[in-house]
Amino acid sequence: MEWFFRLEPEEQVFIKRFLLSSGSLKQLAREYDVSYPTVRLRLDRLIEKIKFSDVNKDSFELEIMQMVINERLTLAMAKEIIQKHKESIDG
Repeated sequence: MEWFFRLEPEEQVFIKRFLLSSGSLKQLAREYDVSYPTVRLRLDRLIEKIKFSDVNKDSFELEIMQMVINERLTLAMAKEIIQKHKESIDG
């Protein structure tokens, strides 16, 4: 459950509201007064953040993946940067 406490407070609230709505994105969209695609995008970003914070413990990798989540890098570019970083460490 460590991943949950690493989330921003508003992300924790979003997860709570998601659970209380039985996972209904349509209901969440109504509650937040936004479109379904907006809620879907927010959930997708949150899923990616949880995946990468839980799997990758390397702070460099976490920073790069956070840039992907924030749409500052593409996933393909991030993977390439991380691979080059690992190669430089391994020699």
